[in-house]
Amino acid sequence: MKKRVLTGVTTTGIPHLGNYVGAIRPAIAASRQPDSESFFFLADYHGIIKCHDPEQIHASTLAVAATWLACGLDPEQVTFYRQSDIPEILELNWILTCTCAKGLMNRAHAYKAAVQENTDKGIDDPDHGIEMGLYCYPVLMAADILMFNAHDVPVGRDQVQHLEMTRDIAGRFNHRFRELFVLPEAVVGEEAILTGLDGRKMSKSYGNTIPLFETEKKLQKSVNKIVTNLKEPGEPKTPDESPLFEIYQAFADEAAVAEFTAQLADGLAWGEAKKIVAQTINAELAPLRERYNELIAAPEKIEAILQAGASKARAEARLLLDQVRDALGVRRLG
Repeated sequence: MKKRVLTGVTTTGIPHLGNYVGAIRPAIAASRQPDSESFFFLADYHGIIKCHDPEQIHASTLAVAATWLACGLDPEQVTFYRQSDIPEILELNWILTCTCAKGLMNRAHAYKAAVQENTDKGIDDPDHGIEMGLYCYPVLMAADILMFNAHDVPVGRDQVQHLEMTRDIAGRFNHRFRELFVLPEAVVGEEAILTGLDGRKMSKSYGNTIPLFETEKKLQKSVNKIVTNLKEPGEPKTPDESPLFEIYQAFADEAAVAEFTAQLADGLAWGEAKKIVAQTINAELAPLRERYNELIAAPEKIEAILQAGASKARAEARLLLDQVRDALGVRRLG
């Protein structure tokens, strides 16, 4: 049996360069391994936990789907679907909610952080403004994973607790009813988190990102904003003096990185260095950008791909859910 790997992407934003280097590119490369079976989904129901703008959810769903496809995700080789197209996940979510300990949810980092924020503000009600979507988020994540009995789930370190909760929820069900669920493993990637324009982690919350598929001209303008020091042309420079080097390193091969390092040491001007970085990034992204724009212009093609993926995913999900319902005693009378 092939190892199952499941990856979900929340549909609340537009992918940037950091998403590409840290998640999209390595995940697509991993999906081509012959010993694995990959599931990729657009987590639109997770998106509405924090985002209450319908147009943003819709636009992000289109952009995220187009991005993964443009970057080489092959829907013929993987199962690529939208979370909301799989009602079996929501049914399993309720079943798992009925077997999940409330105390487990009380310990979730996101919930505890929200409670702490209320306490710090002097609000008497610790649950002020906290909705059940945030509180029950780990159960829905568990349903996403357990619905397809994924073995490995690539996550950031901030999501490891949710994988541990998923294992707890699965184990509780297996013990109480029947052993139907695989206990998944969190896979924390080794890829470096890309540095943003200001030297901090590239994140939309910091406003320091480089959009993935902006035009070549706008890409150069974004790269020009990367912080550097005041060293003049001709003065020796080192790789650790600007985020510019790390971003270049994510797109260049070993020989090119060595040459760039030598040029900096020889006094390459920051302006010239930024031109080299932008040209190198664009060389990789230009054909992907063209494909992305084609897909964005034809959303019906993306929809057809997602519907085909949903049919494949639902056929799989139905088999397991029928076993789950039977284990619960929710079955036909005769």
